Amino acid sequence: MASASTVPVQILDIHPRDAPLADQSIRDQVVAGLSQPVGQKWLPTMLLYDERGLRIYDEITTGAPEYYLFPAEEEILKTKADDIVKAMHAGVSNGAPVEEVVVELGAGALRKTSLILSALSRQVPSPSSAHPISYYALDLEKRELERTLMELSNSNVGAEMQGKVSASGLCGTYDDGLKFIAEGGLEGRNVLSKLDTKLAEKYPVTRVGRDPSPSSDSSRSHSDGTEATPPSTPGSHQPLHILFLGSSLGNFTRGEDAEFLKSLPLRPGSGDTLLLGLDHDNDARKIELAYNDPKGITRNFIMNGLTCAGRALGDERLFDESKWEYVGRYNEELRRHEAYYRSTCDQTVVDPETKASFPFVKDELVRVEVSYKFSERDAYTLFTNAGLRPVHRWTDSASQYSLWLLERPKFMFPLLKWPQSTASADRAAVTRSPFSIPAVEEWQHMWAAWDFITRQMIPPSMMFEKPIDLRHICLFYCGHIPTFLSIHLCRLLKEPDTEPIEFKYIFERGIDPIVDDPTQCHPHSEVPQRDEDWPSLPNILQYQSRVRERVMKLYRDIESGKITLTRKIARVLFMTLEHEAFHAETLLYMLLQRAGTGTIPPAGFVPPAWDVFAETWNNHPEPATQTVTLGPEDITLGHDDDEADDDSTDVYGHDFGWDNEHPQRKVHVGKFKIEWRPVTNGQFYDFYTVGGKDMDKIQFPRSWVDIDGEVYVRTLYGPVPMKIARNWPLITSFDNLSTYASVKGGRIPTEPELRLFLDKFECGYEGGANVGFRNWHPVPSTTGGQRDGGKGHNGGVWEWTSTVLEKHDGFVPSKLYPGYSTDFFDNHHQVVIGGSYATIPRLAERRTLRNYYQHNYPYAWVGARIAYDV
Repeated sequence: MASASTVPVQILDIHPRDAPLADQSIRDQVVAGLSQPVGQKWLPTMLLYDERGLRIYDEITTGAPEYYLFPAEEEILKTKADDIVKAMHAGVSNGAPVEEVVVELGAGALRKTSLILSALSRQVPSPSSAHPISYYALDLEKRELERTLMELSNSNVGAEMQGKVSASGLCGTYDDGLKFIAEGGLEGRNVLSKLDTKLAEKYPVTRVGRDPSPSSDSSRSHSDGTEATPPSTPGSHQPLHILFLGSSLGNFTRGEDAEFLKSLPLRPGSGDTLLLGLDHDNDARKIELAYNDPKGITRNFIMNGLTCAGRALGDERLFDESKWEYVGRYNEELRRHEAYYRSTCDQTVVDPETKASFPFVKDELVRVEVSYKFSERDAYTLFTNAGLRPVHRWTDSASQYSLWLLERPKFMFPLLKWPQSTASADRAAVTRSPFSIPAVEEWQHMWAAWDFITRQMIPPSMMFEKPIDLRHICLFYCGHIPTFLSIHLCRLLKEPDTEPIEFKYIFERGIDPIVDDPTQCHPHSEVPQRDEDWPSLPNILQYQSRVRERVMKLYRDIESGKITLTRKIARVLFMTLEHEAFHAETLLYMLLQRAGTGTIPPAGFVPPAWDVFAETWNNHPEPATQTVTLGPEDITLGHDDDEADDDSTDVYGHDFGWDNEHPQRKVHVGKFKIEWRPVTNGQFYDFYTVGGKDMDKIQFPRSWVDIDGEVYVRTLYGPVPMKIARNWPLITSFDNLSTYASVKGGRIPTEPELRLFLDKFECGYEGGANVGFRNWHPVPSTTGGQRDGGKGHNGGVWEWTSTVLEKHDGFVPSKLYPGYSTDFFDNHHQVVIGGSYATIPRLAERRTLRNYYQHNYPYAWVGARIAYDV
């Protein structure tokens, strides 16, 4: 085992020498907080985390079982650390890390961290003189860093780490640490002795070798709220993994937490990750007891902050504890625990240095700490606002606490705002519907997704291939999207076609032939029959760029007032953006058929660690009951969106939709039962293998593939065994699912029935729904759970209804796109609603949206749940 004398611990003081001293900064914060009016006074949270405070907190974690956060997180790490590390390195060849950096924010005593470090060590095949993993513990208290790192070095875990994981300390605040990383302080280095000259002049390195002092096990944040600094993209490609444990993020206010996470220097699409601990919105009594244990340890922890406040002002006895009480309470509306000092009498505290007076009235509260708790909606809203994608999540056995593995992906879609304030062209403030004219940013997100799919997932060899016989070659869609956009812009603005003009004759409209007779098809473009007669991809991309510039010019002309914005203009922009979104999904379900034999998996997103994820998925709790009974009830379908009103300049508050969404109409839904969750791969597989495959109408799902007699489920990463995807919603034709439902004594729900169910129980994108490329594959459904009244998601698929697409009362064909719906009033197409994992939020979140596919079309990403007559 290593000894302190042979393995010195290196501590780097990263608080900039030219910045105010930490003591002065804390003093300024104390003065600022106490200078507020009655009822608004506060003290900085970091006062709680001096050396004595850390020791008391350690006592909480060992002597106050009511404080569940620490043991819940520790349980996850004791049982899942290897899985977590495996998921962090899913994109690494052979899973073995090479020259990577792990930084922990607010490291504390490393008791839980040691479980991660041990797992990281096991991930390294063999020791070497140059440690492939460099761990840095960031904290405010230098002596605590020295002590805990020495203890780690001299522990059994320290012995495991030799030649595999080096451990050093960074002494400073969160801001100091993030700035240091952003400046390249940790690039290309596995020991601090390699600090380059310029940085060495700015940040001194201390090497410590001494006997360890008694242990401490803190994991709370040692820093108060911090202003976000802009993320940096280090020049090195050295992977970075950040650990932020202990639900310390809860000490930030809502909004500040997202800004802080946004500031983390995680490079988009690089494999960098964040492991984040978050406390759930548990029962209020449980939370209050956790922060006010019967032994009074938490009280001692909080009251120590008054001593620290006095010390910051120059006299640690300045606050007479006999005149103060600890008050802790849980604010259920804001989902946060609040810790206060209550003045037990009228009193005045005088600053020894400036002689400034701080008066307090009896029963006045002074806030010292808040600890926010996170519902599902809170967590997913936070991540999306911070530009982070959840890779996976681990929860303790009592479902009180979660560890989330997150990344900053190549692209992602923001949350919709309900409603959203914006400025019109004349600068007047207006309320903007999320389904009004697309913002410029929406186009940018859509183009990022489209370019990713078309340029990074389709190899050149596949451009002239048809992954699906019922659709065109891949290259067609690369040209179709900008051509459709150009045609409608030119018609709208009465301007010449984008060059080359002949593109509109090749790429204007795709095909959707009748499955049973592909010779029967709606009107469409005539396309070249030989590869050499198609336009080249570079020419198509140049054309695409010119068309996109026309879109941006239109927005600039609207902004400048050169063009007056009308609903017709907005409709063309809405229609062409959503058309592109629909076709992105079409292209992907085509590419799925060649995944593993041509299609390139989505690089720039941490790939799934299938066996790790499946363990969580297969232990996912089932609903208490299989079905829920709904109705009778009247519901509203559709919305009023008449193209006859398109001359109107009332644009921003208007919801646009396709012609089959208009007009709004009321429908009565009778009483019925419906299953909480869609039919799964596993359920259909069991049915298929015990006789279903012999039924006339049952076809082998095209989302499956037979490999050497074993059934696999297709994913964009290649086929996975049925045991991995058993609990995902089944993707297959209406005919397959309708027959299955009939065998089970049920049926596919009507559109109004399914709409009623989704209105009541769909959690939406901000609640964690698997839409908007949150994943590149389905996941198990979560509706019917114990929390939030059963709200959840269906796993990431559209859902079939038994409603046939046909003309309804008040239907008027679109003037801009006359054949959008009418070409498919053929009794072959079923209405589907919702959205898949590749459906953008603008589509998936609009409750009036109606998509449609042929009843026997096997490729679209559509599933179904079973309804039953009552």
